[in-house]
Amino acid sequence: MAKPTIGRRWLPLIALRSFEGVAKHGSFTAAANALLISQSALSRHVIALETLLGAQLFERRPHSLTLTKAGQHLLPAVMKSFDRLEYALNDIRNETTPAVRTLRVQMPPSFASHLAVPILKEFPRASSEVEIDLVSPYGVGPPLSDVDVAVVYSKPMVTDLVTDLLWSVHLSMLCHPELAARHAGKDPAAFIAANEIIHVRIADLPRHHLWSQFVRQAGLGALNIERGLVFDTALLAVQYALSGEGIVLVDTNLFSEDLRAGRLVQPFDIALDEGYGYYLIIHPEALSDAAVALFRSWLIERFGIPPSAAARAGSALA
Repeated sequence: MAKPTIGRRWLPLIALRSFEGVAKHGSFTAAANALLISQSALSRHVIALETLLGAQLFERRPHSLTLTKAGQHLLPAVMKSFDRLEYALNDIRNETTPAVRTLRVQMPPSFASHLAVPILKEFPRASSEVEIDLVSPYGVGPPLSDVDVAVVYSKPMVTDLVTDLLWSVHLSMLCHPELAARHAGKDPAAFIAANEIIHVRIADLPRHHLWSQFVRQAGLGALNIERGLVFDTALLAVQYALSGEGIVLVDTNLFSEDLRAGRLVQPFDIALDEGYGYYLIIHPEALSDAAVALFRSWLIERFGIPPSAAARAGSALA
């Protein structure tokens, strides 16, 4: 039998605030001190919330406290809801002061530094009442729980989040033009064998994974690709290639400006498609937030590439 729906009339606001405090501070004692209530009262609030939901929100161990899956699901919604209430209440109290909404935005380091940061100055033209708080964690996968908008480098995910594909990633071999000229006339296998390989690390995958897949997919035979430098981001890997040495396997969309300016060249028309893409992700409840909707539309207009154009890094990223 389905459980009764929890309507607004019965929303346990005090218990939700207690839950948020414990989750943020990682401790009942620290949360109680921050909220200026007793630890026993705080514990009762959280237990009452768990009883109402019929689910445990924390794994309680002698010296640690972690969120369960139910807690991980609830926390982002609670934080965003209280944030919006805080913004709205302060806007009303300070109605003589222009309201400024701060959006916490997550982007991968290479995407942020090479594409987004140079053009973020354009966003205030669309809205002078929204400020951006940018975070750039390493790795792949779902967004952080405390962000309003996220761009993530990921394979397609089954999720209840709102997801927009900005573009599918096609990895190509890039290098300095002088290096390409020195090895002109060589086939791809000989070109790779003759040069230093630059690797970009992908979390939870072997350090040489991308080049292994590239060589296999292109049918280049048995090549020693377990050599060369490994970098945490594509940006660092490309900066090394710009010094004049090494060949790097990266997304041409990210570095289209370097290609157009002639700082990098693509010696062979070969690409690796592993199913990764850059996805714009927000929580469903954020769709009604005007600031989030505006920033989402701006990002899609600025970075979204139609499938027919994704492989050629057109002028939309200039």
